[in-house]
Amino acid sequence: MEKIRLEGDAGETVELFVLESTRLMGNNYILATDTEQGDGDCYILKECSAGSEDEAVYEWVEDEALLDTLLSVFAELLDDVDLEG
Repeated sequence: MEKIRLEGDAGETVELFVLESTRLMGNNYILATDTEQGDGDCYILKECSAGSEDEAVYEWVEDEALLDTLLSVFAELLDDVDLEG
């Protein structure tokens, strides 16, 4: 499972494990969790990188309507995983 590291503005670092990725309306999104196995919190992030950057840049998806749409998409892609909104 791919692991990503997010660095916040205040210098804190969060490590997440990528469960799935998708493309919607011309944007790339990932579904990530804070634990490699078992139950954990899931997060949906939008890739904001320019094509020329060496590292991907992500931002948290906060729009409720978009979150609901993406949660449905990821639920279909991961039919063996129970996703709760």
